[in-house]
Amino acid sequence: MNPITHDQLQYTTRRQFLGATGQFSLGAIAMHAMQQDAAAMPQSSNPMLPRKTHHEAKAKRVIYLHMSGAPPHLDLFDYKPELVKRSGQDCPDSILKGRRFAFTTGVPKLMGTPRTFAQYGKGGIWMSDACPNFHRIADEMCMIRSMNTDQFNHAPAELLLFTGHARQGRPSLGSWATYGLGTENQDLPGFVSLISSGTQPSGGQGCWGSGFIPSVYQGVQCRSKGDPVLFVSDPAGMNREMRRKTLDALQALNQQQVAEFGHPETVTRIAQYELAYRMQTSVPEVMDISKEPPQVLEAYGAKPGEASFANNCLLARRLIEQGVRFVNLFDWGWDFHGTSEGTGITTGLTGKMAATDKPVVALIKDLKQRGLLDDTLVIWGGEFGRTPFREGRTAASKVLGRDHYPDCYSLFMVGGGVRAGYDHGSTDELGFSVAENKVHVHDFQATVMHLLGFDHERLTYRFQGRDYRLTDIHGHVVKDLLA
Repeated sequence: MNPITHDQLQYTTRRQFLGATGQFSLGAIAMHAMQQDAAAMPQSSNPMLPRKTHHEAKAKRVIYLHMSGAPPHLDLFDYKPELVKRSGQDCPDSILKGRRFAFTTGVPKLMGTPRTFAQYGKGGIWMSDACPNFHRIADEMCMIRSMNTDQFNHAPAELLLFTGHARQGRPSLGSWATYGLGTENQDLPGFVSLISSGTQPSGGQGCWGSGFIPSVYQGVQCRSKGDPVLFVSDPAGMNREMRRKTLDALQALNQQQVAEFGHPETVTRIAQYELAYRMQTSVPEVMDISKEPPQVLEAYGAKPGEASFANNCLLARRLIEQGVRFVNLFDWGWDFHGTSEGTGITTGLTGKMAATDKPVVALIKDLKQRGLLDDTLVIWGGEFGRTPFREGRTAASKVLGRDHYPDCYSLFMVGGGVRAGYDHGSTDELGFSVAENKVHVHDFQATVMHLLGFDHERLTYRFQGRDYRLTDIHGHVVKDLLA
């Protein structure tokens, strides 16, 4: 090596080196990364066109009913007679050692369920008196009693469930589904999010966000009361013709950018402007449940003009019937700590289930009657479970409640290619750990993607030089759940 060149290199800064290397400059490196990321997006003037799956799909669409706050599975589905016998005893040291809980310290008391349990359906699925309408669909249920997660606080647990990662920034399950599938109705969003009980999930909009994949795949939040979609209406003084001319001008400018730079977000921008224009007529029509027959409204417990979980269940059926791929329903109010009567596992749980299990059953029966259940996957569950002992803050209260618990909980699915009337997995006799057939959140995600026709390891998106997927580097399809 030339000694002078060597000396010069010793005193050359990184910035000078990268700036002097021309085609390998920071700008070129960034451009190369952008080109790689752009290449990962389906190349089409319309990124939402239907696409082929890796294998034949059992489910063409998903309705995910998320009970935000984590339902008390031990008082709904996971019957533990031994825990009932030992109710009031101190928790064993062997169980508490090295563990920490959200709101409980010291040695809590074991708490058996105060609810009455029985078996329902041909498969003998255990359920409590808290969910009487669920008893009617026991033969449709694929019950997972061995769910497991890594997070014991609401926001990170919901993000892990819906995005595969406990922090904000990753694409959601619904976004991955629409990215892979496209949508069947170009006048409606491929992915819709509906919220009831007045509060967003703790994980926020990240639960239906698109993360780093093009934002055309994020969920569109709709409302069952008032304007269905915020800001989609024309502003004062702009008529339909003027809006069309404006969009045509914007599209011409955006097409120039696509031709020059090929950035996926520019394609997204074009698609979203056009979709918003079409949604101005299509969304109000599909969101108007007043057109439903009185007997259907009665079955769901839905009331036109109101905002409720029942209305959202009926809207979910109307949306998927019109070709929407993925509908998320988030219902807040399932954090049963027992800090008030409303969050207790006696009257509080009875009231919450009374407002929700009827419309869920109506939805499932409605889908079945319309021939949609076989290829529509319906999911019901929360982000984690509840402890087999009393919540620490309410230990002396007359109101019974349970703390957060990630190690095991229950969740059920219906339709869309899952086994009907089937119980999967189990927990130990006190409900502290999975005894057999553990299903981690990533395994659950892999299974949902499989039902939609995708190999979860192959459905990827390149971002910042790495191929990402919903399940990160984890997850296995739980084949026992498949019909």
